[in-house]
Amino acid sequence: MSEPERDLLSRLWEEHMRAPFPPHIRGREIEGEDMVLLDADIAGCVSSSLSGHLDEKRRKILLTCLAAVEKVLPSIDDEGGAIEYYKRLRDMAALAVEHGSANTR
Repeated sequence: MSEPERDLLSRLWEEHMRAPFPPHIRGREIEGEDMVLLDADIAGCVSSSLSGHLDEKRRKILLTCLAAVEKVLPSIDDEGGAIEYYKRLRDMAALAVEHGSANTR
């Protein structure tokens, strides 16, 4: 991952850590996906990536989560900034996967 991409991931992570979880999404499943678990899985893997290590297990989790986020985004209503929240998660997951892939080359 280039320095600008790492900076972007760090900035998105900081934004994510300040953003409240959309309350109307808590406890909901959308398109068969548990929205809290999706958030937690991505956040945990991104945190690992930022600390310098994204193992193959976490990389696979992120790839699965990326597909899940793409599936649910069209069905999320934007009450409380939920779409922005999950788009940011998607963007962080994509950058972390890219970063993890670059580290294994």
